[in-house]
Amino acid sequence: MTSIVLPGGERYELRGGVPFDAGLSPSTSRIAYAAAHVVADPLAENAPGAPAALDWDATLRFRHHLWRHGLGVAEAMDTAQRGMGLDYPAVRELVRRSAAEARSVGGRIVAGVATDQLDGPATVPQVLDAYREQLADVLETGAVPVLMCSRHLAAAAKGPDDYVSVYSALLSEVDDPVLLHWLGPMFDPALRGYWGSTDPHVAADTVLALLKDHASTVDGVKMSLLDDAFEIELRRKLPSGVRMYTGDDFNYPSLIAGDEHGHSDALLGVFAALAPLVGAALPKLDRGDAAGFRATLDPTVPLARHLFGAPTQYYKTGIVFLSWLSGHQDHFVMVGGLQSGRSVAHLAKLLVLADEVGLLPHADLAAARARSFFTTAGVAQ
Repeated sequence: MTSIVLPGGERYELRGGVPFDAGLSPSTSRIAYAAAHVVADPLAENAPGAPAALDWDATLRFRHHLWRHGLGVAEAMDTAQRGMGLDYPAVRELVRRSAAEARSVGGRIVAGVATDQLDGPATVPQVLDAYREQLADVLETGAVPVLMCSRHLAAAAKGPDDYVSVYSALLSEVDDPVLLHWLGPMFDPALRGYWGSTDPHVAADTVLALLKDHASTVDGVKMSLLDDAFEIELRRKLPSGVRMYTGDDFNYPSLIAGDEHGHSDALLGVFAALAPLVGAALPKLDRGDAAGFRATLDPTVPLARHLFGAPTQYYKTGIVFLSWLSGHQDHFVMVGGLQSGRSVAHLAKLLVLADEVGLLPHADLAAARARSFFTTAGVAQ
């Protein structure tokens, strides 16, 4: 039985998905990372402020799902609830376990380096020391570090020079290239004014000056400002050999397809939900079939725009909801109780949009789980 009643009383018949190829090799023309979520232990406390308790088997199983579809894993990023329930001891263990799994299958992995082990306000030197601690932890696992934006640095920095001093110190201490991270305030309001200015063009001048001095130790910049025109503008100014990794969950098909001047690679939270379709689409670019790539991914944009709608930082709730409906985990519980971060109406629309693009592979399972969820929310089935 695949019929459900949505909030408002409309009856909806789930179509279900079609089988997707797995065992795909990574794209040869684009690098694509999916920022994976974590699966909570549903029997743990999971209250706001409680230490994070994870279902390690389900969490790691989802990463194998991404690797099987030819994607890399971006570990311990904001999709994994960094700063929203996932504490640093859990982050460190997550990166260690995930990197070991990546080695076991030859999967590509990068991992977030931040300052979230700090408790309360910090000085710029304390922020640098916190970055160094986490950088050492990630390097020890063999994962490629992503130097994430720091709430503590955003609060402590007096201007662009403080950002340059911290990042220059870190980039001078690594031997192999790392990724930089530019996350906009729509994802985390505490990051407003990052790089020393609320004007993104002024902030970009700081980033470009940093890259000019350290191009040999920066593989690329992960940008999540949800502004495709600005991303393209900055992409064309990057030093030779430095990649743009789009984090634009609104405009990813066109940015990845690119233009005559270049393209963006990808490090996207939405790819955790779209992995089968992305795995099918990227090889089309390898063959020069940009139209086929767009035909596969363009229909997913309404889903992504709804998933990442304001308040954008709660998109993680939708990612986990879809993972549950798709059978990747057995419950809809999140660390910190974040399953309450989206309304029932929002999640109902998300279900329909996912079903319309074929992302719910087992219609009966998805319908049964959706009915149970809506029933607890007071929607008679």
